[in-house]
Amino acid sequence: MLRHTSQIKGYAIGASDGPIGSIADLLFDDQTWRVRWLVVDIGHILPGRQVLLPPSALGAISHIARQFSVRLTVEEVRNAPDIATDAPVSRQMESDLYDYYGWSPYWTSGFYMGGYGYGGALMGAPWTAGSPGPRHKEADGALGDAHLRSVNAITGYHLHARDGEIGHVADVLVEDGDWTVHYLVADTRNWWPGQKVLVSPRSVERVSWTDRLVDLSITRQQVRESPAYDPTATVDRAYENRFHDYYGHLPRAEPVN
Repeated sequence: MLRHTSQIKGYAIGASDGPIGSIADLLFDDQTWRVRWLVVDIGHILPGRQVLLPPSALGAISHIARQFSVRLTVEEVRNAPDIATDAPVSRQMESDLYDYYGWSPYWTSGFYMGGYGYGGALMGAPWTAGSPGPRHKEADGALGDAHLRSVNAITGYHLHARDGEIGHVADVLVEDGDWTVHYLVADTRNWWPGQKVLVSPRSVERVSWTDRLVDLSITRQQVRESPAYDPTATVDRAYENRFHDYYGHLPRAEPVN
């Protein structure tokens, strides 16, 4: 089922023998648009600590209780490798985490495209643990995973269509079955008051972390005429079919000079 990440953040994480902490952020891959890690604040058992857990570690979900269970003990999480607060998350750090828990890394199972993602977005520096967003140093690309992104960081970024701004990223919709990013939720209050619209990752051409900007391959008119989105209603398969049928039948927008 599709869930807003703003709702998922704050969910409690419970180990097999007690509470661990709560979700503080989600890290996604900007090529596959799949959530790769949950950033969990475990401050009540280790003040100032955050740990990374892959979605594959999750067991039962209670959306009523706002809680996920994980197939781990409190002690296993407590002794997990630290997230360096002064460096980007690197493949070595990810490998250390998978080795520690005894799981197979996601990259050994082949390239995964995700629900509605695509590999065309161009983005900036990688996410850095302990910060609200990525560091803007080209050298970081060699140290960290250049495709690992923070939901917290992208929220609030301006969205530019081919012919002008349409609003800003207000939320992200993910499928809690396979943890793929299906949509960015755009708040259009300064262009189309009172409306929110969905934008597919397929429409993302470039993200500039320095400028806090998401460039889209579609026009404002195409966005305005897309299937109406009700933030209070569940985005079901019927809506998704209408949405993707609509954009699938549109000619690619020409660049606006």
